[in-house]
Amino acid sequence: MPEEPTGGPGKCVLLRKFALTSGLLREPTLLCVGLSFADVVQFMPTAREHFEDHSPRTLTGIARHYLRDLVYGANDGIITTFAVVAGVAGARLPGGIVIILGLANLIADGFSMGASSYLASRSEDAARSAEGRDPFEPFPVRHALATFFAFVVAGAVPLVAYVANLPNPFVIATLCAAATLFTVGAARTLVTSRPWWRSGAEMLLIGTAAGALAWGIGRAAERLVA
Repeated sequence: MPEEPTGGPGKCVLLRKFALTSGLLREPTLLCVGLSFADVVQFMPTAREHFEDHSPRTLTGIARHYLRDLVYGANDGIITTFAVVAGVAGARLPGGIVIILGLANLIADGFSMGASSYLASRSEDAARSAEGRDPFEPFPVRHALATFFAFVVAGAVPLVAYVANLPNPFVIATLCAAATLFTVGAARTLVTSRPWWRSGAEMLLIGTAAGALAWGIGRAAERLVA
């Protein structure tokens, strides 16, 4: 009959919980076979690495950890909002329509993006748990917030000219959107080895194609209902 670790069943429970949360042992009852509570110290370095992988502390670590969420959110935010602006401009509708539709898209689509990120992380972890593997992401809410924040910040750029009632707002919105797309794309070089100009040009090309398509659809729709 195996003995409890030194200190009794209370410390054995702590060891079991430690094994589960750190992902060091799949069968925590094995910790109660010939282990003293002091033996848990040997697991600390591995456990610390395990948690630091999911809780980055440096600026580079944070950028790497949330890069996908920030780029995905910012890219979708700027493209979808600019598509709304371009579509309304193509249809030659009043600028107030741009603000109404743009803000509605900004909040609703941003929330949808964040919720999708959260659900995707939860679904992936559920699938890993069903296969007996450790969860990949213990903090899905953080990724959802990163996606939503990036979407709203980047997506608000094309609306500034209309909210500020600047002259030639569509031209200004187009230039601002293009600059933001290129900047977001180029920022990926902070954590990747790709040339900054290539990453920026790639995202700018995609955004330009989406805006041109939306403008063309808006102009065609305006002619159909005229």
